[in-house]
Amino acid sequence: MRGKFITLEGIDGAGKSSHVAWIADWLRARGRDVLVTREPGGTPVGERLRELLLSEPMDLRTETLLVFAARQEHLAMRIEPALAAGRWVLSDRFTDATFAYQGGGRGVPRAALEALEQWVHGGFQPDLTLYFDLPVAVARARLEAAAGAPDRFEREDAGFFDRVRTAYHARAAGSSGRIRIVDAGQRPDEVKKQVEEVLLSFCE
Repeated sequence: MRGKFITLEGIDGAGKSSHVAWIADWLRARGRDVLVTREPGGTPVGERLRELLLSEPMDLRTETLLVFAARQEHLAMRIEPALAAGRWVLSDRFTDATFAYQGGGRGVPRAALEALEQWVHGGFQPDLTLYFDLPVAVARARLEAAAGAPDRFEREDAGFFDRVRTAYHARAAGSSGRIRIVDAGQRPDEVKKQVEEVLLSFCE
C-alpha cells in the first residue's frame, strides 16, 4: 500500500519546524513508518543547494530554478521511493512554499511557477498540508528573539512576509481542503491540540 505525504508550511517564525518531531512520533505511535525530511534539502544535492539558497545573493530566476532543482532531486531520490514502499513522508515545506515565497514574496509570475510545478511533479500533491498561520509582527518578534544569524529569507522586511502570508492564504483557499490552517498564535499546547485533531481526522 502506498504511503501518505504530509507537509508543514508557514512563514519564518511561525513555529512549524518545532512540531515536526512530535508529529512524526505521533504517527509512529500509530504504526506508521515515517520518513522526516525538509525543503530545500532532503538529499545530498538538495542540502548543497539549500546552503546556496539561504546564503548567496542571486537572480530571482536562478533562485526559483534552484528551488525546483532541489525538489526534483528530493522527489526522485527520497519522497517517491519512500511512498512507493508504503512509508509516510513528513516534509518541512514543499511546493506551496515556492508559490508563497517566490510567487507572493518575490513576484515570480504564477504561470511560470505552475509550468515548473507541472514539469517537476505534474499532478502530484501532498495528501495533507498543515499551514501554521501567524501574524507577521509576531513571527518577526520570534525570529529576533531566536539565537543564531538570520538567513537570506529571514532578513526580508515585513512587507515581504505580508505578501508571503497572503499567498499562503490564497493557496489554501484553492486547495479543496488539502491545506488545513493551524492558528500558530495560540499557546503551544493549544497549537498541538489543533494539529492532533487534524491528524486524527486524516488518519481515520
